[in-house]
Amino acid sequence: MVSARVMFSGRQPVVLYSPAKVNLYLDVVGVRENGYHDIVSVLAPVSLCDEITLEPGGDGVEMRVEIDPSLGETCDLSSDPEKNLAGRAALLLGRCAGREAGGVKIRLRKRIPVAGGMGGGSSNAATVMLGLNRLWNLALSKPELAAMGAELGCDVPALIHGGAVLATGLGEKVSPLNGGRLLAANGAGRAPGKGWWLVLANPGFGVSTKDIYSRFGSALTLPPVDYRRMVSALAAGDVEAAAGGLYNALENTVLKKYPLIRIVREALSGAGALGSMVSGSGASVFGLARDRSHAESVLEGFRRKMGCPVWRCVSRTLPDGVMAAHGPLEA
Repeated sequence: MVSARVMFSGRQPVVLYSPAKVNLYLDVVGVRENGYHDIVSVLAPVSLCDEITLEPGGDGVEMRVEIDPSLGETCDLSSDPEKNLAGRAALLLGRCAGREAGGVKIRLRKRIPVAGGMGGGSSNAATVMLGLNRLWNLALSKPELAAMGAELGCDVPALIHGGAVLATGLGEKVSPLNGGRLLAANGAGRAPGKGWWLVLANPGFGVSTKDIYSRFGSALTLPPVDYRRMVSALAAGDVEAAAGGLYNALENTVLKKYPLIRIVREALSGAGALGSMVSGSGASVFGLARDRSHAESVLEGFRRKMGCPVWRCVSRTLPDGVMAAHGPLEA
């Protein structure tokens, strides 16, 4: 949710941080007649964030997109509000708000790899909806915002909630998982107030979610692990148990089409990650670590094993309820 520290003064610009997410568990459990897939997913936001500035003014929605140099020249994202999820979220909420709400100028500073399986676009949409709900004094509840957000993307409702969640159906049914317990436990593999550490890596290109789901087909089988194993790991704050419960039904489809992603995943595992996996439909991969020092060691080992420039960073999962926050969320 929007942090209580955010002060909305009506006409002043508001800076929000829009976190990426990783799927700790993702199973495809059915295919509907319209071709959409039912899923069971455990996902959590992480401290890698885009920055979004909302400035009231004008008659409609204006956008400016700035790409972080670390993402490379191949990263391309439209500034047309109709073609950008953040802009579409503002337009959708604007229709609900009515003309009295006025317009908004959106500046998006992109740091999350585009089409990378880490929900950057969905997170941007969720952040804009949460921010404008406060900025325009709409007083819409999170369930109401989530219902609208489901029109934009299957990850939007989960990201509107914030924190680790279980998403089912098409992603629109969201249940919170950690309730703060993830950050309350002490001991090995637990980091009070900081979440789990992980290394994120991306091969430098995007993957079409629609294409991966179409290639996945309709042959559904029982997963090797149950999602409740990941739920229990979150409740206990046990990152090693989480590493043993990682599962992504789409992963083999992604790795088959993109051999480089397989190389990235194997390099993370070889560098000492507790467990590594493709996030969502790719192209990004993540590896879990025991603590920050271990994550930095994995990052360095990964760099050496790859032998070529690959986007990478150390990050951590964020606490329950965190979505759009005021101020930096540093690893």
